[in-house]
Amino acid sequence: MPKASRYFDFKTDKDGKPYLTTTLDGITLLRLVLLNKGTAFSPEERAELGIEGLLPPAYNTLEQQIDRVYAGYRTQPTPIAKYQFLRSLQERHEILFYALLERHVEEMLPIVYTPTVGDAVMQFSALYQNPRGLSYSTDNIGRASAVAASYPLDDVRMIVATDSSAILGIGDQGYGGLAIPIGKLALYTVAGGVSPFHAMPVALDVGTDREDLRSDPFYLGVRRRRLRDEEYLSFIDAFVASVRARWPRAVIQWEDLSKDTAFAVLERYRDKVPSFNDDIQGTGAVALAGLISACKMKGERLRDQRVVIHGAGAGGIGVAWAIREGLVRDGLTLAEASARVLVLDSKGLLTSARGCEAYKRSFCQPREAIVDWNIAGFEPTLLETIRNARPTALIGLSGQTGAFTETVVKAMAKSVATPIIFPLSNPTSSCEALPEDVYRWTDGKAIVATGSPFAPVEHGGRVHPIGQGNNAFIFPGLGFGAIAAEAKAITDGMVLEAAYALADYVEEHHLAHGRIYPPIGELREASVHVAARVIARAIADGQSTMLPRPIEELEQTVRSRQWKAEYLPIKRA
Repeated sequence: MPKASRYFDFKTDKDGKPYLTTTLDGITLLRLVLLNKGTAFSPEERAELGIEGLLPPAYNTLEQQIDRVYAGYRTQPTPIAKYQFLRSLQERHEILFYALLERHVEEMLPIVYTPTVGDAVMQFSALYQNPRGLSYSTDNIGRASAVAASYPLDDVRMIVATDSSAILGIGDQGYGGLAIPIGKLALYTVAGGVSPFHAMPVALDVGTDREDLRSDPFYLGVRRRRLRDEEYLSFIDAFVASVRARWPRAVIQWEDLSKDTAFAVLERYRDKVPSFNDDIQGTGAVALAGLISACKMKGERLRDQRVVIHGAGAGGIGVAWAIREGLVRDGLTLAEASARVLVLDSKGLLTSARGCEAYKRSFCQPREAIVDWNIAGFEPTLLETIRNARPTALIGLSGQTGAFTETVVKAMAKSVATPIIFPLSNPTSSCEALPEDVYRWTDGKAIVATGSPFAPVEHGGRVHPIGQGNNAFIFPGLGFGAIAAEAKAITDGMVLEAAYALADYVEEHHLAHGRIYPPIGELREASVHVAARVIARAIADGQSTMLPRPIEELEQTVRSRQWKAEYLPIKRA
């Protein structure tokens, strides 16, 4: 096991109990956020580590600290103020931050991640206080190995990296996109159990095409247009090479890359380093899981569904891929499955009659398949596709606010008795339809899930919980499973297994109560099931040297290895 850091390491005493050793003392120790316990340093630790007199006299337990900071959190007046409160806490007392988040995850998830993180990204330079993670830029990429060497953690296992070109539904955010990997890794820890001592957020600052950012005197990123084509790939090559050299056991999650590079980067590196793209594969898996659960709620099979996907970016095509794979798994041929998944971009339905980007081509419908459709223009619109194809499910990943109009939703209700309608675009401001509108327009007959959190909807004397198709139900378990299995690669089978594991968890615990996704408070428990199944699939796919084991034993392995927010004794090295 590599040493955790040049500044500290993990040890066990003669009774097998863990503790930390550190070369630091005094005020320097208090500034290292992963080791700082604040008022929870014991009197003995204060004397040994040279911090006696540097802290208030009171000695507090972790629980007492949680109560104090939660009271402070509750006084914050706005979501962005709450976000900044939590980020400031993370940069002072990281263990306390995670302990607080663990206990209030349902309340705080919308703050540390979507939708509030979108505002934090847009205000990143103005809100900036402390450095976090690693920043590769056009200024330092020629020294990528030295950049990697400067990071203080020596055994990184999970990396979330973004070039910030396609953040949520708000597009190119330049260096500000680093807030997304920071938020994602918080979820890896609180939901998946990935230790923050082994995690690293990364900004890949290849520039920005936004003139307003480049001319902003407070902007913190490089002031140049984005790298393209071979220059861009050379940049990513240097980043990946530096990771492989310094942290050979690390998993990379690619995050918020634009659709023209997301697929190319995924294919270029997935066999060189264990990696996946959450926008493509995580979104696809969580949507497939929700669709499977909705089918079970209706008493139908997945193979009998006809699905319209509005949006053909990385998320939309990822969902189309996952659903098509699910249809094949349920017994259809590839051709039959392809005919049942209809994808629209900004120009209308994808068909073979017009030129499409390479990543869209396998989802184009043959022109002869729509020759008898009643349409006004050359390509069918969303409404025309629904009226002619009569789908059973409508999934939104367009980022277009209000795209699912009353006319569109009522057309879905006319097409099928119980329409499945998932407006999944994030953040909330980009959602294709509000759940209360969908229920009103379908007279309460629809099965609804969204990407952002919404309160339950009461309609016709019945309360409908709004399932959140949040990737946080997929990527923490997928990533943890890949780490635990020491997977050589993350296969399509491992991604799909995460979807089926989530659907099975919902069927066992929540389907009878009208839920197609678990409540956010069960993120960690759901992730245990996902991670165990991912490990089993990695073994079956030949990507792990672990021996096959019963799934119950793998679940126990996952639970035993998940990191928990608690203080360890600290001794001078």
